Amino acid sequence: MDLSVIIVSYNVKYFLEQCMNAVIRSAAAIRTEIIVVDNNSVDGSVQMVREKFPWITLIKNPKNNGFAKANNQGISLARGKYVLLLNPDTVVQEDTFMKCFEFMESHPEAGAIGVKMINGKGRFLPESKRAFPTPEVAFYKIFGFSALFPKSRRFGRYSLGYLDREHVHEVDVISGAFMFIRRTALDQSGLLDENFFMYGEDIDLSYRIKNKGYVNYYYPETTIIHYKGESTKKSSINYVMLFYQAMIIFARKHFSKNVARYYAILIRTAIYFRALVSIIKRYILSIMNPLVNALVVFAGYYFFLPLWARHLFGNNGNYPREYLYYIVPAYILVWTLSIYFSGGYEKLVRSSNLIKGVMTGTVIILIVYALLPEHLRFSRALILIGTVWMFISSLLIRFLFSLMDSRNFKLELRTRDKRTIIIGSMEAYKSVRDILKQTSTKCDLAGCVHPIPAETVPDGYIGHIGQIMEIVSINRIEEIIFCAGDLTSKSIIKTMLYCSGAHVEFKIAQPEGLSIIGSSSVNTTGDLYVVHSNTLSKSLNIRKKRMLDIAVALFLFLISPLMIFVVKNPRGYFCNIGVILMGFASWVSYDQFSDSQTDLPGLKKGVLTPADAMNSAVMSPEAIENLNLLYAKDYKIFNDLSIILRSYRNLGRKAGFHAGNQ
Repeated sequence: MDLSVIIVSYNVKYFLEQCMNAVIRSAAAIRTEIIVVDNNSVDGSVQMVREKFPWITLIKNPKNNGFAKANNQGISLARGKYVLLLNPDTVVQEDTFMKCFEFMESHPEAGAIGVKMINGKGRFLPESKRAFPTPEVAFYKIFGFSALFPKSRRFGRYSLGYLDREHVHEVDVISGAFMFIRRTALDQSGLLDENFFMYGEDIDLSYRIKNKGYVNYYYPETTIIHYKGESTKKSSINYVMLFYQAMIIFARKHFSKNVARYYAILIRTAIYFRALVSIIKRYILSIMNPLVNALVVFAGYYFFLPLWARHLFGNNGNYPREYLYYIVPAYILVWTLSIYFSGGYEKLVRSSNLIKGVMTGTVIILIVYALLPEHLRFSRALILIGTVWMFISSLLIRFLFSLMDSRNFKLELRTRDKRTIIIGSMEAYKSVRDILKQTSTKCDLAGCVHPIPAETVPDGYIGHIGQIMEIVSINRIEEIIFCAGDLTSKSIIKTMLYCSGAHVEFKIAQPEGLSIIGSSSVNTTGDLYVVHSNTLSKSLNIRKKRMLDIAVALFLFLISPLMIFVVKNPRGYFCNIGVILMGFASWVSYDQFSDSQTDLPGLKKGVLTPADAMNSAVMSPEAIENLNLLYAKDYKIFNDLSIILRSYRNLGRKAGFHAGNQ
């Protein structure tokens, strides 16, 4: 056997299929075996490989073992003279394997080679050739000098930017995305170090291969596509921490103790620096849309107001300056807050959210307008014109932002088939699928999820319920259907609470498979009803709860001269007002007596709990757990107000105190 190709896959089904097709074409000119190691994907990757490439060797891991360990599993089965570690989000050329094989055969000193890599847009990837991350090289990389001076022999050493990308060069590091290794060199240097989970193992292996006297080469005579980042879904600070932690492991392993200590300090400083940059970026992204929207609307008023005044009053009249600089900003503030509370500034926005927000703001403005004295009522027409301009500008701005940055600003103008999963047995899945086909409701079924957490998921399932958040994220799920015959009510509710922050909708299919109904209706076969779920993890409810806490705290402060004679602990009463205004606690939260809160959406400790609304002085842990579940599942402002009114004498109680101990 000339070549063993090892591909470690994790939730990249379509990239893996594309990669396999390219590998098979390239392998036609050389004796090749293909080994795929799947790290417990939940997107149907395993089923795809079994159906479309049944002749290849497939290892299905019951959990994500990491890149290094999974590659070692493949290497242990490999029989080739050369071993290729290949990312699944790559596309090789038809002659890639043969050219690499011939180069290695003619260069016996070569331990490993890497090739020229481009991304999906055809741009050269600098990691095609790299140097070892010594403290000096790492410093220039971490603090951006290598990006500022990529061609510098001093500052650009990390990616060796001063070396011609079109010529063969000796290099230090071969990228793990395409690592063509001589088997004898691999046997002498050892397998990948499994202390590296995701990043750094290619640097470590390259270092050990060179230490055994071999040469690592950058070989640009063949080019591959590497859809960088698709297989790992790099997320800002999490990626930074994993990547730099790998650098610390490398330093401790290969540098002296003193150098490794200073290296670790440098890396941790870099992590804090990148985290700060990430927080600032997130803050800017969060205010950018409403800020630009407000400025555009104000600009519209600024230029339109004189024209409207001239139309109404001729050349002899105008609106007072106070209207433009005080009243108009007040309008804009109300509209902006209304859009915000309607979800119009979330990452994914539907046009209906914008309409609802703008119309709600207009109603509020008109109500306040009607209550003002005559001399302060300037013009209803300007309010209505502003309403139209607010909606049009909001829609256009969001559309432009979505074109510039589709990851952080998404606009959905029309409905489409919802990505749906069904949680239940395979029999129940087929039954629900048949019902869905008979209804007018359109959905895009991503697959079936096993209702019980298990180390080994049976064939046909894309994963198990213990992986639900991962399944929702990877498959971009918008709707979950529970098969009630395979799940307890408590399991359904807890899963709903766990997933609700991901903006998914829920439905429940009844055990007989004759209908899919909601929580308050029983209807005929084929009808679909959305399960009533207004969970606390929804960002809108989090904002509502915080606003309620502030409003109640301010009101209680105003009436404190009366309340000090009513509450049981006046000192604690004033302390709670301050703590809640600062955001360290809430007026109502879970009962801390129950351990079930670990499965519920996160909340700050509360002065009162749902148990305070009950007449019973002593409640069992099971009853408290159910109250907490119901409170989190169906949040309403009225529920908090009701609890506060019923238990106003306990408003001085210490936050987090168990209601049953009063």
